[in-house]
Amino acid sequence: MQTIVTIGMILLVALFVLNKLLPAKGVKTIQTGQLKDDLRKYKNQKQWIDVRTPGEYQANHIKEFKNYPLQTLKHNTQSLDTSKEVVVICQSGARSLAATKILKKAGFSDVTNVQGGMNAWK
Repeated sequence: MQTIVTIGMILLVALFVLNKLLPAKGVKTIQTGQLKDDLRKYKNQKQWIDVRTPGEYQANHIKEFKNYPLQTLKHNTQSLDTSKEVVVICQSGARSLAATKILKKAGFSDVTNVQGGMNAWK
């Protein structure tokens, strides 16, 4: 009986971890090379958000991106247009992945995560 409980707990932890690491259904992922192309082609047609802290953003950011810190994003989605694509970046890609889930839950249908984040930006 104890073995079954242990296996069950391991499975629950594994599912929790997978849920945190996998993108929300319908979220696109792009590399920074594609991001550079998109910034040239769609500069004013997409919404560009950086979910890092204000300090991280001020130290280094891509000029088209506006700062919407992850901690406050859930309460600031009303200032974004749900009918336009939202491209999300952070430092490594982890926080932006969490942000895409918040945006999908808030009703955004066209959401893109920048894989590798600012660490991959050159």
